[in-house]
Amino acid sequence: MKQEELLYRLALPLLPGIGLITAHQLIQAAGSASVLFEERKTLKERIPELPDRILQALNAPDVLRLCEAELRFAEKNHITCLTALDEAYPSRLRECNDAPLVLFYRGTADLNRRHIISMVGTRNATEYGKDICLRFLKELQALLPDVLVVSGLAYGIDIHAHRAALQYGLDTVGVLAHGLDRIYPSVHRRTAADMLSQGGLLTEFMSGTNPDKQNFVKRNRIVAGISDATLVIESAEKGGSLITAGIAESYNRDCFAFPGRIDAPYSAGCNQLIRLNRAALLQDAAQFVEAMNWNTPSVQPPQAIQRQLFPDLSDEEEKIISLLSAQPEGIQINALVVASNIAINRLTGILFELELKGMIRTLAGGMYKLI
Repeated sequence: MKQEELLYRLALPLLPGIGLITAHQLIQAAGSASVLFEERKTLKERIPELPDRILQALNAPDVLRLCEAELRFAEKNHITCLTALDEAYPSRLRECNDAPLVLFYRGTADLNRRHIISMVGTRNATEYGKDICLRFLKELQALLPDVLVVSGLAYGIDIHAHRAALQYGLDTVGVLAHGLDRIYPSVHRRTAADMLSQGGLLTEFMSGTNPDKQNFVKRNRIVAGISDATLVIESAEKGGSLITAGIAESYNRDCFAFPGRIDAPYSAGCNQLIRLNRAALLQDAAQFVEAMNWNTPSVQPPQAIQRQLFPDLSDEEEKIISLLSAQPEGIQINALVVASNIAINRLTGILFELELKGMIRTLAGGMYKLI
């Protein structure tokens, strides 16, 4: 990816009157962010319905200078800048309609790991919640040592999930509500430093961004979108972790919750999610792995299927059939996205066509298998 495209993608949602959703739509219409800025004077010919206010906003030398300074800061501090054009950009997140145009990342973990979970919960973690973090990740490490644990580096369940992952040798990534020029809260700085060599730190925010309230809500969508499943450890009746669970649900991600006593205030949110069937009840790691169908062998690079067997299949359909043939028990759709490198909106259409052709069938939990 050219540096200019990165610069323009960073600048676009910062322009007045252009939010993230509009920025995505503009890039899709123009083909790239570079076209929007570099061909601004003739952009009406390419996109006749483009409002004049957008054209005016694209003339933004001050914003471009700000973004150029940010990219220099990233280079100086060994921060990786990722866009959807980069292979390392989280493939699960790429398919969310409000995914960040640019992510800033420091760390060693593969953000496209085969198994990724998010663990969230109250900032007022009880001993019960802390024990769940330790016990669950100890069990999970024995079953899935390659799992990546994502949380928000906040007080309470977040930091205990990160520390438990570090303790049991699991990679863990913290998604921040501010830039990578600081750590908030500062008391978690040592844990954050440990995570750089056993996971990483990820954010969509530029340096100098304060950890304001609205940024935590934005952060939550990344926590939900980057993972296969969101686990709510403890939560009151209202709180950020319930927002994250709701976002995960909107992204068609699996959601789980640990139950608690009916009179425990920081289990009320979990119990409510379970009661409303918005989260599956979770008790241990073995149950979770089984529910996710992660107890099947890893997807291996498939051998090519003979085209004459399926004369009416496209190349993409053959790729999906090859992947499914290597896994008789079926593959979860998020794993198919990663293994096939096909966008999820495109993949769902392909799976539907294959189902109509009588070649595959759908199972519970977003699983697909050959007939």
